[in-house]
Amino acid sequence: MKSFAFIFCLFISTMAMGQQPVQKIEIKHLTKNYYVCTSYGYPDGDEPYPANNLFVVTDKGVILVDTPWGDEQTQQLVDSLKQRFNKKVIFCIATHFHDDCVGGFNILKKQGAKTYTSKQTYALAKKENNELPQYTFTRDTTFNIAGVTLKTYFPGAGHTQDNIVVWLPQQQVLFGGCLVKSLAATTKGFTGDADLKQWPLSIKNVAFKYKNARYLIPGHLGWQGGTKQLAYTLQILSKD
Repeated sequence: MKSFAFIFCLFISTMAMGQQPVQKIEIKHLTKNYYVCTSYGYPDGDEPYPANNLFVVTDKGVILVDTPWGDEQTQQLVDSLKQRFNKKVIFCIATHFHDDCVGGFNILKKQGAKTYTSKQTYALAKKENNELPQYTFTRDTTFNIAGVTLKTYFPGAGHTQDNIVVWLPQQQVLFGGCLVKSLAATTKGFTGDADLKQWPLSIKNVAFKYKNARYLIPGHLGWQGGTKQLAYTLQILSKD
């Protein structure tokens, strides 16, 4: 009874403070040593909404593209990587300034990871009082980390003014982030920071540049369909 009473009081306390329960992350294998981590936020109220980030396990540590959604879920990933692979995160790059991309930077910094965004993302994150990276870059940049190549590409504004995609050519994996809509999406999602006029052209730029992508990971929901998700994004964007 004491355990029940404690849990009940904790539940009431959480509800009273208007806080949502922290969800458990999910990790799914993509290919070789590449994995997708799904975390959850509450952008529309009471229902948790999934967000994807990508990680690559190397001999020297783990490489991340985007953080899980917030410090708590990023800590879950850090703990899981230690338990499953006995590895630490050594590098993380975020694709835009929202919390589902940069919301775990502070946790990663504490464990010694190097965190990166574009200068534009840094400026927007600072304006919004979101977590900030340690390092920035000004143009499309190639990183070679622990034998893994990552190439950043800014195709133009879309979901946000600063959204980039990240290409990992060795396994032909493209992380499209929130610029790209999943085949499971039914709406444009949050457009408060979007450039709806430029977004379709930016998608066409990505489609032209990465015709040979084997895997395409959108920012939210499932990633089945590969590059078909780009054409589907254009369909979604054409709806009123």
